[in-house]
Amino acid sequence: MTPEPLLSEISRPGRVGHQLPASDVPTEGVEQLSVELKRSGLDLPEVSENEVVRHFVHLSQLNYGIDTGFYPLGSCTMKYNPKVSEEVARWPGFAAIHPYQSDETVQGAIRLMYELQEALGEISGLRAVSLQPAAGAHGELTGMLMIRAYHEERGDEKRTKVLIPDSAHGTNPATATMCGYTTVPVKSDARGNVELETLRSLLDEETAALMLTMPNTLGLFDENMLAISEAVHGAGALLYGDGANLNALLGVAKPADLGFDVLHINLHKTFATPHGGGGPGAGAVAAGDALADYLPVPVAVKKEDGAYALSSEVRRSIGRVRSFYGSFGVLVRAYAYIRALGAEGLRRVGENAIINANYLRVRLQQAYEVPYPRTCMHEFVLTGRRQKALGVRTLDIAKRLIDYGIHPPTVYFPLIVEESMMIEPTETESRETLDAFAEALLAIAREVEEQPEVVKVAPTTTVIGRLDEAAAARSPKLNW
Repeated sequence: MTPEPLLSEISRPGRVGHQLPASDVPTEGVEQLSVELKRSGLDLPEVSENEVVRHFVHLSQLNYGIDTGFYPLGSCTMKYNPKVSEEVARWPGFAAIHPYQSDETVQGAIRLMYELQEALGEISGLRAVSLQPAAGAHGELTGMLMIRAYHEERGDEKRTKVLIPDSAHGTNPATATMCGYTTVPVKSDARGNVELETLRSLLDEETAALMLTMPNTLGLFDENMLAISEAVHGAGALLYGDGANLNALLGVAKPADLGFDVLHINLHKTFATPHGGGGPGAGAVAAGDALADYLPVPVAVKKEDGAYALSSEVRRSIGRVRSFYGSFGVLVRAYAYIRALGAEGLRRVGENAIINANYLRVRLQQAYEVPYPRTCMHEFVLTGRRQKALGVRTLDIAKRLIDYGIHPPTVYFPLIVEESMMIEPTETESRETLDAFAEALLAIAREVEEQPEVVKVAPTTTVIGRLDEAAAARSPKLNW
């Protein structure tokens, strides 16, 4: 394909796409400005209006998005976002209000927040919810700050370490470290569970918490979940839940019943709000009896007279964790999604996500090695070790998928699987889409055996070919 020309390459002297009024800024004294304050020779492109429009519209058509194709990104839950949620979020009563308005003028908005808190509490089984955190990692930080406050109030200052399985999300150790804790890794066993005896040997009076992703990043439900919870609580520690994979549990299992004391919920993943590119997100935090009194404020409440209000009356609150009350537009989308599906619909989300993942796992397991060959949850991990032995890396396979018009899955994560590919199809994809993805990966596996050079130079059908990623990281070009 021909590379997209730059605007500077389209530029021709004398072409304009704008009309500006005559300047009404006085020019007297300009000559007195120091040299460093003067600008000249900006060399801006000279292009007509229709050339500018066509240039940027064409660039937009090169973008890949969930509305144009399949996103099998493991651990990201990139599922289709229902347009009814987008429509509701744009209603003037939600989009045109201001956070400084008095409670009585935004009763509908606060009611929505209150009912969303209640719904997330029901889904998680945890009795109290804050909608304030801006994203998943922010929700993690909030939950761990609550755990720290809990131990500090009890005078339990010797609890200085946090245990983190090697199958956890990568943000977990960073979050614990930011909260002042020392992190201790816990190995996985041969079936992808937390190695129970290792965990028990690490739990002691210095342990503040175990941060557990459930299902884990291998896409597996830990078979020892209740024993893990019992061991953690028996040591006087708390169980933190990374809820980024909650999509698999919807309507099937409640994190509270599994023993979690606090859980962050990625509303922009599980409840189908657009995400990626830096935001916006929402990392609501749900807490059980031990930590409910430490939630950040304000929270939405319903008063005895039936009115709704934003209350700061949380007894041991860690305070605010961000400005205002959270990413309100994301909250509206999540609320609309939950109300549209209801309890039965949410359960079908979880069940179908699991069915789709297992369907793909079985279709691909003959061509690619499955390191943990058992029933998965919403996602699964393959390894390209077999292909690596033939000189082709997982990165090459991912690049080759682009030539087939498919966005690559997450690669090289989780770190405990060599040459890993983490695949999450979500519940929104049809069997035809799943089959097309499987056929593409199977075709690439055949190419690796028959003509590996085709895979190693991919992509070849894109406007931009394979980049030197090492050079891009070391010497990025950030302007033109």
